[in-house]
Amino acid sequence: MSEVLRTARLRLRVATPEDAPFYLELVNDPDFIIHIGDRGLRTLEAAAGAIEAGPVDMQRRRGHSLYLVERLEDGLPVGMSGLIKRDTLENVDLGYAFLPAHRGLGYAFEAAQAVTAHARSLGIPRLAAITNPANTASIGLLLKLGMTFERFAVLVEGQPGVNVYGMALARS
Repeated sequence: MSEVLRTARLRLRVATPEDAPFYLELVNDPDFIIHIGDRGLRTLEAAAGAIEAGPVDMQRRRGHSLYLVERLEDGLPVGMSGLIKRDTLENVDLGYAFLPAHRGLGYAFEAAQAVTAHARSLGIPRLAAITNPANTASIGLLLKLGMTFERFAVLVEGQPGVNVYGMALARS
């Protein structure tokens, strides 16, 4: 297990193909599909492949990725949070998703704070985040984190538009 970050209650680590059962459940959660999109993953093999081609590859190439978030108390995976570099955005962006049973407990914000500090430590000058304009919980988290709304954008032609938020990560 390759731990990257630790908070009072959470461990953020590099995901592995062995995390496929959790990842498959996460990406097929109805709220994930509504607010983030349907990844089309329906089998453990597809989920393992997506982890390898996504977070594992990005970690290898960029030194950061979307991390699996698990509770320290029992190692239970509760969500994902991390740094993503999309071709459609100028800045690295903060991404996150949590299973329904673990929402509303402060885990997403706790993980996002740690990821933001991690981005600063990596020398990333500016952090972005995108969200479905209807996802009020996500918008609230981004505002609480200190991000500000920058624009509405269609990042991929033919896909729904998103709200783009951002913040400078100047060292203090």
